[in-house]
Amino acid sequence: MDGASSSLLVSNASWGLNAIGYDGFPMYAVIRVGTSQERVTEGQVLRVDLRSEEVGAAVQFQPVLLVDGDKVVTGAALQGVSVTGTIIGDEKGPKIRAITYKAKANQRKRWGHRQKYSTVEITKISTKA
Repeated sequence: MDGASSSLLVSNASWGLNAIGYDGFPMYAVIRVGTSQERVTEGQVLRVDLRSEEVGAAVQFQPVLLVDGDKVVTGAALQGVSVTGTIIGDEKGPKIRAITYKAKANQRKRWGHRQKYSTVEITKISTKA
């Protein structure tokens, strides 16, 4: 039995299930970014919809969920939790081209779109004191 339990511990460690939380990250948060949500950790760089702040400015995000090891915080308990990031640049997404037409009516419309993004580095996830 001792050999089986030790191999079970090794297999759990290979899955990332250990004492410091899911996937080996000590803390992560789910933040609201526009109309979507993103799972972030400290030091992560992510692409969000274009923000009006200048490059180098600090931005605050509204957390929806916070996981700190085995503790999960959500709802009204998130009162003092904040997620801070720094804008490190702007970029453009791929060009999307489309055409609409109606057969036998000589009615055609060609349109395109190119989304603009801000690149943000998450600098701090702070819990309430």
